[in-house]
Amino acid sequence: QVQLAESGGGLVQAGGSLRLSCVATGPPFSSYAMGWFRQAPGKEREFVAGISWSGVNTVYADSAKARFIISRDNTKNTGYLQMNSLKPEDTAVYYCGAKESPHGVARDAYEYAYWGQGTQVTVSS
Repeated sequence: QVQLAESGGGLVQAGGSLRLSCVATGPPFSSYAMGWFRQAPGKEREFVAGISWSGVNTVYADSAKARFIISRDNTKNTGYLQMNSLKPEDTAVYYCGAKESPHGVARDAYEYAYWGQGTQVTVSS
């Protein structure tokens, strides 16, 4: 069973950047597709970006396109989300999730069996 831990969140001004990290322990991380989701108070968990086990295939929510970049380094068992041009509406707790990879990356949270504890991202105006 893979275990995940996010880091890299914080308080930034609008227009700034953050890079989130997701460190995996347990089975080889390369066996899993990985995704980033976010959840604001009172709202449902929302898909942000996903990446296949190899890193070749990536998928982004419309809100993340052109601003965020998802990547992974399987030699370090780590996934990343580079966030640029941050906006106040990006404020949320960001979670990384892992799913078994045979059917590829997914946009739906229920397809991800493993989750980290989340890291808070706050963007001030």
